[in-house]
Amino acid sequence: MDYKEIFWMACDSVEQLRAEYGPFHTRAEAEAEARKLGFGYLLRYEHILDENEEIREVRCVFLELPGTAVPAVAAVSLHTRCATCGESATHNKCWQAEVWADIHEFEHSRHLVRLFEHARGQGLKEIGGWRG
Repeated sequence: MDYKEIFWMACDSVEQLRAEYGPFHTRAEAEAEARKLGFGYLLRYEHILDENEEIREVRCVFLELPGTAVPAVAAVSLHTRCATCGESATHNKCWQAEVWADIHEFEHSRHLVRLFEHARGQGLKEIGGWRG
């Protein structure tokens, strides 16, 4: 007989690159923490376990909290990713991204590095023509 295990997380967005905080046993605990952190979403994980307590299936359900707004000024992080081999890195400053790209393209001839910015709650956005 299968068993369903449920736990809750507070999260800032529904994007793949999101901040999650938890886990919590109840929705009320997760909601209180999400409001304290300024997060606008809850994430409910459901694990379906078999008789050996092995995870058979995982379900994720996002719930938007009423009365919360996405912050007007979102922190932005920069992400570089090689379009050729897929190697990637995260940076706080533009010059760090440029140095990483220069080193990667020098070490791997014919590789092309792309730059993305990630704003909380908005996901990744490519910055085209960033190197000249």
